[in-house]
Amino acid sequence: MQVPPLAAVANAAKDRLAFALDVDDLDQARGWVARLAPHVGVFKIGLELFVRFGPRAVDVVREAGGRCFLDLKLHDIPETVGRAVRSAAETGAEFLTVHASGGRSMLERAAIDADGRVKLLAVTALTSLDDRALADLGFHGNAEDAVRRWTAIAVASAVRGVVCSAREAQGIRATFPDVFIVTPGIRPAGSDAGDQARIASAFDAVRAGADLLVVGRPIRDAKDPEAAASALVKEIESALAMR
Repeated sequence: MQVPPLAAVANAAKDRLAFALDVDDLDQARGWVARLAPHVGVFKIGLELFVRFGPRAVDVVREAGGRCFLDLKLHDIPETVGRAVRSAAETGAEFLTVHASGGRSMLERAAIDADGRVKLLAVTALTSLDDRALADLGFHGNAEDAVRRWTAIAVASAVRGVVCSAREAQGIRATFPDVFIVTPGIRPAGSDAGDQARIASAFDAVRAGADLLVVGRPIRDAKDPEAAASALVKEIESALAMR
């Protein structure tokens, strides 16, 4: 199954919001999909749910008519990643993450094996990492430098989407205008940052150039999750009107 190009994705405000299904139970996941489908365009399945249930987790989203973002952050030798990409594409997920730090050969192989059936997103610097944490890992410069370098490698490898924080999105958009930018670490004003180091509001992220925002705890832990999702969509709409 061929999927539309990245440029055709995320037109309406709702379609620019992805909810992270960070649960360990399929019934819970199914309940969240049913509850939030009117307010959220994409549902992200991460390691917690996929490691336990595999492709059945993707089926929960697709059976409800939802779009699935499979966040596996693949990072291995090119052969292994290529085969994993082919397997992931067969689930029917629309998006799939791979680590940009896997290098050009790995990314090129991933792009070949995706073969247009799944949209690849290269994860740059995790939003839980700040400049000091990156320095501890041996990286010179700040997070923006690292994200720009990894984005350049991804684009050169035919991977047209990246995952980065809103703090780097504006620079990435200016340098790589056609790249599809996914931004996690979205927090409403005054909310707890949790384990995220580089955060931003939905409004600021879209204004910076993000195409798709990933939100988990601010919706899941809200007293009224539907209202929280709707408020985020309104922020996105406001930001789009000013772009």
